Amino acid sequence: MQTNAVVLNAPKTLALETVQLCDPGSDDLVVDITHSGISTGTEKLFWSGDMPPFPGMGYPLIPGYEASGEVVEAGSNTGYKPGDHVFVPGANCYNGVFGLFGGATRRLVTAQDRVTRIDPAMGAQGALLALAATARHAMAGLDKAVPDLIVGHGVLGRLLARLTLAAGAPAPTVWEIDPARTSGADGYEVIHPDTDTRRDYRSIYDASGNGGLLNDLVGRIAKGGEIVLAGFYTQPLQFSFPPAFMKEARFRVAAEWARDDLAATRTLVENGALSLDGLITHQAAATDAPGAYRTAFEEPTCLKMILNWETPS
Repeated sequence: MQTNAVVLNAPKTLALETVQLCDPGSDDLVVDITHSGISTGTEKLFWSGDMPPFPGMGYPLIPGYEASGEVVEAGSNTGYKPGDHVFVPGANCYNGVFGLFGGATRRLVTAQDRVTRIDPAMGAQGALLALAATARHAMAGLDKAVPDLIVGHGVLGRLLARLTLAAGAPAPTVWEIDPARTSGADGYEVIHPDTDTRRDYRSIYDASGNGGLLNDLVGRIAKGGEIVLAGFYTQPLQFSFPPAFMKEARFRVAAEWARDDLAATRTLVENGALSLDGLITHQAAATDAPGAYRTAFEEPTCLKMILNWETPS
């Protein structure tokens, strides 16, 4: 089988190309993707050439780990059938092209245990499930405190705030320095950090990916407080030890979602506890992928760009 996919041949060299798919087996699904999201974290680093060495990295590669679509062929061992709608966290099913993420494609082949059933009524929002599950993973589980301060009001920051409220916890404060991103809060306050006088936060979640903020964040926590690194950091992180020593600061790294996070997040969305409304600010036809990627990475008002693989132009 062949399909059209977004191919990153080198930094900032991206095109829609025809690629060859691996043959599916009895445990595999063939999925026609309807929507795929563009990540402004890891994908931007591959696009710009700033990504540090990463397992499975290489060019040419197909980006994208946020995709949703419809099953068109189901292996005999899968328990799925054509017509089922699923979220797909990317795929590595291509001949001659790295599928490090592999979700930015019209069609893909994937093992059935990688996908998650979703309501087709989710539409483009179905592609947001991984990001919402990542936010949930950062917060859920033993010995994890919900945030009372979130740094950054992008999509991840908004999801962290919404999940905090969904958990019944007090509304967090959110920092944002870009005026274009201060709107859209519902039930919590977004402020510029320069206006914040608090120095007693128990748990600060950094969703900005700006490692240069660590010393400031240490100064903002209460004694024994926690700083959760929820962004992606390309440079070595450092901080001044004496202030952290005096605060008995704790640092935690939040990794990507696990499978139970996907299921739990889907349930939160389906029962109305977590809204994904207002997070997709831009959509483009897949044929306009080069321009869409530039907009996603260079336009401050773009929270989340979604590629529509069903729209011809």
